[in-house]
Amino acid sequence: MNEEPKVGWLSRLRQGLSRTTAKLADPITAAFTKRRLDAAAIEELEELLIGADLGVATAAKITANFARTRFDKQVEADEVRTALAEEIEKILHPVARPFAVNRDLKPHVVLVCGVNGSGKTTSIGKLAWQLKAQGLTVMMAAADTFRAAAVEQLQVWGERTGTTVITGKQGADAAGLAYDAYTQAKREAVDVLLIDTAGRLQNKAGLMAELEKIIRVIRKIDESAPHDCLLVLDATVGQNAHSQVDVFKELVNVSGLMLTKLDGTARGGVVVALAEKFALPVNAIGVGEGIDDMRPFEARAFARSLMGLS
Repeated sequence: MNEEPKVGWLSRLRQGLSRTTAKLADPITAAFTKRRLDAAAIEELEELLIGADLGVATAAKITANFARTRFDKQVEADEVRTALAEEIEKILHPVARPFAVNRDLKPHVVLVCGVNGSGKTTSIGKLAWQLKAQGLTVMMAAADTFRAAAVEQLQVWGERTGTTVITGKQGADAAGLAYDAYTQAKREAVDVLLIDTAGRLQNKAGLMAELEKIIRVIRKIDESAPHDCLLVLDATVGQNAHSQVDVFKELVNVSGLMLTKLDGTARGGVVVALAEKFALPVNAIGVGEGIDDMRPFEARAFARSLMGLS
């Protein structure tokens, strides 16, 4: 369970963001070779940022900040990319917060939410692996009882990471299962309990009722639980991630975001747009299927990788 050296992760991050870089940094390099930063150039820059899903407001803010000192001057591509990376880092820095466990809680209860297909169950497995690598004891609860595949997937991750998985019959009461898991985790003095939940957005009322019931039931054990609600977002959906955050913020008190599938999209800029709009902590990002392809989010590494800078 030894972590790879940091350089290994950074190279994977750059590789994972290569599609976004190709859509953003490569055209900047092509367009800005000894070019005057006039109004037309700024507009072109803005369009490139919007095209990489940074969003209209964020793109305007970043280019305006850059133009403040460089307007009507000759600029080189490297200078533009470096300056934009710095502006992006400023937006990301306040939200880049690794997930932290309160070891006094035993268990620290984490409700993990997200739409079906977002990579939620896989992210729970990877998070369990990370926490165990820190010497913490972890238990997982398969409270997405509606989908047999979700339960089976979590059990596979349980075997891979050597983590206990609490399951019930398909269609069993999710809140009851969460309660049983919490009781067992408390009895065994487990450090972290990760609860997988359903993500059927097409039936928002039913989902809301189920999540509310899970929270109500586990608060019978501890009024402060769940201690965190992590929302898993699929980066390939781009700007649609905004509406998912809006919906889940109505349902639960979202404490942090986990972004998946950044390696499969040219829309990696959505992370910047989400940071600017919601200011929610980004706890982790994923750039692959491997067990160690999800890591704590780092603002500088991400901003520079986005711009194709080492």
